[in-house]
Amino acid sequence: MTKEDCFYLGRIVAKFSFKGEVLIKLDTDEPELYTEMESVFVEYNENLVPFFIERSYLHKSTLLRAKIEDIDTEQDAEDMIGAELYLPLEQLPQLSDDKFYFHEIIGFDVIDQQHGNIGKIVSINDTTAQALFEIDKDGKQILIPMNDEFIEKVDKKNKQIKVITPEGLVDLYLS
Repeated sequence: MTKEDCFYLGRIVAKFSFKGEVLIKLDTDEPELYTEMESVFVEYNENLVPFFIERSYLHKSTLLRAKIEDIDTEQDAEDMIGAELYLPLEQLPQLSDDKFYFHEIIGFDVIDQQHGNIGKIVSINDTTAQALFEIDKDGKQILIPMNDEFIEKVDKKNKQIKVITPEGLVDLYLS
């Protein structure tokens, strides 16, 4: 299994007990969807290693408290802190047509109400306070905030996202 076949689930942030339990900070708005996992891939030395989960449940509503097979001591759990967790892409929950996962929309055309086709999405920048579409238009980069007010329609079938951008935003990049 490679990272390209998986999605980032979260990171082990702390040990919980002397029996090897860990706390996982999940990268999701719906952590309850992941309380029944049987296994998870842990990144170790740039490889994904499968681990089985004996039991897990939500801890303080945002963290997942998990007992991972073969992690039986406080020291074992300590060694796992900071490890990133992944699941296969096919385990992503289905979203309604107007919602999307970031990896799904790479390569989509962005159609602006005023300017027409302004390019293809090459990546999503989610390191800023507001996630941004990074769009390539003939070698020029256009950044558009991923704001619900700007997104008019997501057309997964035709690989298009229709947007209504504030006046002058696209012109900043094209002039």
